[in-house]
Amino acid sequence: MNNAEEILKMSDALLEGHFLLTSGRHGTQYMQCAKALQYPEYAEELAQMVAEKFANEEVDTVLAPAIGGIVWGHELARALRAKSIFAEREDGKMTLRRGFEMNKNTRVVIAEDVLTTGGTIMEVMEIAKAHGATIVGVGVVVDRSNGKKEVGARVEAALSTEIISYTPEECPLCKQGEPIVKPGSRTKP
Repeated sequence: MNNAEEILKMSDALLEGHFLLTSGRHGTQYMQCAKALQYPEYAEELAQMVAEKFANEEVDTVLAPAIGGIVWGHELARALRAKSIFAEREDGKMTLRRGFEMNKNTRVVIAEDVLTTGGTIMEVMEIAKAHGATIVGVGVVVDRSNGKKEVGARVEAALSTEIISYTPEECPLCKQGEPIVKPGSRTKP
């Protein structure tokens, strides 16, 4: 298999319905990459697709947000033959814990499973910048913006697609009274 979309469909990672996205927007589709990443062979294939795009960049660290990005970040780091670390929320703010470190010599790829608004990616990028690391780019399983979302660094994805989302006020499913589901792991502050 060599197609990210096939992997995501075969693993039931693409959900259909009425969803409250982490960004607070509503969507008719939800990409639950954890469904694909639960299969090591799929995770490996998806990571190879993205790692090939960073092959000549001398990446030594992959930094991912907890929880959703940990498995993906680890698999991407393995494909890049790099160290894998993760940031986690402490008092509502992303931070490095557990003795993880970066410095001015660190060449880092930020790893996230899905790029929608880029909020979490930019939070994690701030950690790398604060440690003086060089951000080589961002590696995602799915870029939901189809390459349109700017996060301040190069973005490489196993799959780029556009999944339409709405503000709660403009959501047609809300207007029809369809119940909403929040499948993600983070609650809005």
